[in-house]
Amino acid sequence: MESLDQKNVGHQTCPQDIHNVVKELKEEMKKLQKEKQVKQVAFSASLRDQGPGDIGPFDTKIILIFKRVITNIGNAYNSSTGIFTAPVRGVYHFDWTMKGYGDIPTGGALFRNEELIFVAYEQQTSGWVTSSNAASLFLEVGDQVSVRQWEKTRVHDSQFHDTTFSGHLIFTM
Repeated sequence: MESLDQKNVGHQTCPQDIHNVVKELKEEMKKLQKEKQVKQVAFSASLRDQGPGDIGPFDTKIILIFKRVITNIGNAYNSSTGIFTAPVRGVYHFDWTMKGYGDIPTGGALFRNEELIFVAYEQQTSGWVTSSNAASLFLEVGDQVSVRQWEKTRVHDSQFHDTTFSGHLIFTM
């Protein structure tokens, strides 16, 4: 019967090699845990924190700051700036809804960084109006997405939180 030493001839491992392997495994585990956390990105917010109110009209596009955040998994949406910043490279889905009334149109545009993606716009002569749109976007880490109020429009929100902005990560790349 062979001894253990005879079986392992030429295959000896030194403590330094084992230490390096353990260190690499720990680093890989940390990386996988971080990726798992980053894969969980979703937010949903309405324009006003409470009560009814209007924004606009303005002569230029402005970033709308959706203040009532009901979900912000991954903390990628900033309720102080109204900007979503991609924490990981991947495909994300966004949707936004704008409410207005009267004879002033309502509208908002989705922007990736400074690039206009899609517009949600509606105008009628009286009554309440709602406009919405959605987009799936490929984003690199650090890309920023926002909804900007269209020029010469009025956006309304109420205690029912009618004007909203939401997004989530579909998959990483």
